[in-house]
Amino acid sequence: MKFTLSWLKTYLKTDASLEEICTTLTNLGLVVDKVEDKSAALKPFKVVKIIEATQHPNADRLKVCRIETGEGEVQVVCGGANARTGIKAVLARPGDKIPSSGQALKLGEIRGVQSQGMLCSLEELLLAETSEGIIEAPEDAAVGAVYAEVLGLNDPFIEIEITPNRGDCLGVYGVARDLAATGIGQLTPPPSPTLSLHDQTSIQTILEDPESCPYFTTRLISDVNNSGQSPEWMLRRLQSIGAKVISPLVDVTNFMAFDQGRPLHVFDADKIKGNLRIGLSQGGESFEALDGNTYTLEDGMIIISDDSGIISLGGIMGGASTAVGSTTTNVLLESAYFDPVRIAMAGRKLGIHSDARYRLERGVDPQTALPGLDYATQMILEISGGKASQAYVAGHNPRVPKVITFEPKRTATLGGLAVDKSESQNILKALGYGIESCDGLFHATPPSWRFDVEIEADLVEDILRVKGYDHISSVPFSSDRTHFPLSASQARSFEVRSLLAGRGLTELITWSFISEPLSKLFGGGLSDLTLTNPISEEMKVMRPSILPNLLEAASKNITRGQAQGAYFEVGPQYQNATDKGQDLMASGLRYGTVSSSNWSTRANPLDLFHTKADAMAVLKSMGVNVGNIQCTRETPAWYHPGRSGVFKQGPNVLAYFGEIHPKILKKFDLKGPVVAFEIFVKAVPLPKSKTKKQKLTLSPYQMVERDFAFIISQDTPADSLRLLAQKADPALVQEVVIFDHFADPKLGEGKVSLGLRVKLQAPDRTLTDEEINVISKRLIDSIHAKTGGTLRQ
Repeated sequence: MKFTLSWLKTYLKTDASLEEICTTLTNLGLVVDKVEDKSAALKPFKVVKIIEATQHPNADRLKVCRIETGEGEVQVVCGGANARTGIKAVLARPGDKIPSSGQALKLGEIRGVQSQGMLCSLEELLLAETSEGIIEAPEDAAVGAVYAEVLGLNDPFIEIEITPNRGDCLGVYGVARDLAATGIGQLTPPPSPTLSLHDQTSIQTILEDPESCPYFTTRLISDVNNSGQSPEWMLRRLQSIGAKVISPLVDVTNFMAFDQGRPLHVFDADKIKGNLRIGLSQGGESFEALDGNTYTLEDGMIIISDDSGIISLGGIMGGASTAVGSTTTNVLLESAYFDPVRIAMAGRKLGIHSDARYRLERGVDPQTALPGLDYATQMILEISGGKASQAYVAGHNPRVPKVITFEPKRTATLGGLAVDKSESQNILKALGYGIESCDGLFHATPPSWRFDVEIEADLVEDILRVKGYDHISSVPFSSDRTHFPLSASQARSFEVRSLLAGRGLTELITWSFISEPLSKLFGGGLSDLTLTNPISEEMKVMRPSILPNLLEAASKNITRGQAQGAYFEVGPQYQNATDKGQDLMASGLRYGTVSSSNWSTRANPLDLFHTKADAMAVLKSMGVNVGNIQCTRETPAWYHPGRSGVFKQGPNVLAYFGEIHPKILKKFDLKGPVVAFEIFVKAVPLPKSKTKKQKLTLSPYQMVERDFAFIISQDTPADSLRLLAQKADPALVQEVVIFDHFADPKLGEGKVSLGLRVKLQAPDRTLTDEEINVISKRLIDSIHAKTGGTLRQ
C-alpha cells in the first residue's frame, strides 16, 4: 500500500512528525517498508531570477549571468543555451551537493570570470533522464522559494506492508482511521456528496447467483466529457504512487480504489446490449479483457454479461467490448460486493493481477458500495460534467453483524498486559466497534470493514496493538526446572533426531504427499488418503511410508555425483484416514559403501547389519531392552525377503530393518545395496514420570563364559535360540551372543550349526561347577524341546 504524507493528512489532522507516524504505523501492524522524501536532497536548490545575461568575454558558448536570489545578487557563468535575461531558474550555491554527481559544488573561475554558483538542469537534479538547457521555473514562482516545494515534491512517499487479513487498510482513509484510533491525530471523514439525481437508469441488473455476488449497485451518468484531463491534484496523487493516468472516468475509479479502498468499474453505457446479468461461467467461454489478452474461463468464475455475452470478469477486470474511451458520453458506474474466495480462485487460475482483485479477494466493506458509488459520481460530475440517474440496487448487504462477548481481563491472560476496562472500551470504540457493557463483560460488534475479527482473542490483539506491544514487560525465563516447554513425546523426537545425526545420518524434511504409483509400492493407495486438491500429480496421496521420499533424495543426489549417503527423517506416515491411522516414524537409509575400519582404505558394501545397528541404537535410546526383543522375518514387501528383519515386543512391531528389495530400487533407478530402517516411535511406551532410577551395580565376582554349538534346521530363527538360552536362568545369564554359523553337508540335509556364547555371573558369589552344569543342562534341554536342536559333539 502506497501513499504520500499530504494524502494521508487529508483524512488525518495531526501535528505528528513523519517519524512518529511511521513508528505508529509499524506498531499497529502496518509495517512501514519504505519512506522516500525526494525534497530532502533538493532542499538547497532555490528559484532565482536572471536580471541580466551577457556574452562571456572569453568563450562563445558561455554567458555571464547576474542573478537575484532574494538575499542579494550573485554572478554565475552558465553554458545553457536557454539562459537569458528575465527568466526564472534554479540555483546551486557553493557547498551544495549536486544529486547527479554526488559532488559538492565549489566556488570557481571559468575562463577568467568568477562564478558564484551554477544554474541547474533537470538532469542534474535527477528530475529527468535527459534535458537540454537549464531549468525554466514557472513565472509565478517566488524568488528564493525552494524549487522542490514549487514542484510539490515536498511530500514524503510512504509504503506499508499489508497482511492478508487487513484489507480495510488498502485505502488511505482506512490507514488514517487506524492511526486516529491511537490518538496521534483526528480522523476527518470524506465529504458527503450532494447529488442532484434524475430518473432511474434504464439498464437493470439481474443477480443469477446471489452467493457469488449478493450486492450490486449501478448508476447511469450521461453527457459526460472523457476527452479532457483529470484535475492536477488527482494526477499528482495517482502519479505519486506510480498509478497510470488514463482518462478522467478511469482515473476516478482508480483514485477511489487507492483513496477509499473501494474498487469501482465504468462501462460505456452505449456499448451495453440490454440488461446486466451477474452469474457464474460454465467453463470454456472466451473473454477479451482490458489488458488486451483473451482468457478462456473455467467453471464457477463470476461474470457480468449482457445480451452480447460476457463484458466483464466480476471483481477482477473489465472487458474490451464495453471499455470507455475519449468519445464516451454515457457511462454506467458500478460498485459491488463479490465473494472474496471466488475472486481469489479465478484470479489465480487466470493469472490476472489487478488492483480490484487485490482488494476484493481480501474483503471490501459491502456497506461502502452505495456511498462509494455516490462519492465517485460527484467527482465524475465535477470533472467531466453530465447528469446522474438514481442508483439501481440489486441484492442487499450480505454482512450480518456478529456480537463477540469479551472479558476485559483477557488482555492480561491472553496478551500479557493488563489494560484498564475503560481504556479497553475507548480503544475498541475508536476502532469502530459497537460496545455494550453488561455484568462486567463487553458485547462487541466489529465494524463492517473488519472481516478478520471472529473471536475474543482478536479483540485482545486490537487493544494491544493500539495500546502498544512495547508496554508488555519482559519476564525472565522461569528457573523452575520441573516444568519443561516440551512434552515427553516431543522430547523423545528431538532425542532420536540427535542420536541419528550423531551416527552420521543427515536429517531431511520432505513432503507428506507422494504420487499414487509410489504409494502403492509401499502398501498405500487407499482412496481416503487421496487429496481432493493436490499440488500436483506427484503429490496426490498421503504417504504410507517415509522411505519413498528418502529413496528419491538418494536417487537425485547420486545423479549429482554423491556416491554414498545416509539420510533420516522423523515425521508422520499414514495408513488410513481415521484418527488412529497416522504413525510417527523415525526412518532412515544408507547407500554406497563403508570402510571396514578407520585405518583401512578398502571399501565394503553395506549390509543389513549396518541398518540393524541404527535401529537398535534408536530403540535403546528410547528405553527398550534390546537384549530381550524378538527378531523375526515378517517384513513388508519393499524389503529383501532374505536380508531383512522385524523387531517386536510380543505382538507389537517396533521396527523394520534390512535391504530394500531390488524391484523397488529399480523404480528409483538405484543400484543396491540400499539398507533402511523404519521405527514406530509411538510403539515404545513413554517412561513413567515417577519411575525410580535404578542404581547400576557391578558384581565383584568372576564372570563365566560357556560356548554351545547346536545343530538345528536351517529354517529355525537364530534369535529363538538366543531367547531360550536367556530364559535358562534370567538372574544368572547376563548375555547371550551368537558368534558362529556353520553349514556343511556332513551335518545332515537342511541342517546348520549355530554357536552361542553364554555369559554367567552372580551378584553375590562365585558360581560353582555344579550350578553352571545345572544351568547348561536346562539350556540344552530347553533348546532341544522347543527347536529340536541337538548339541554338536
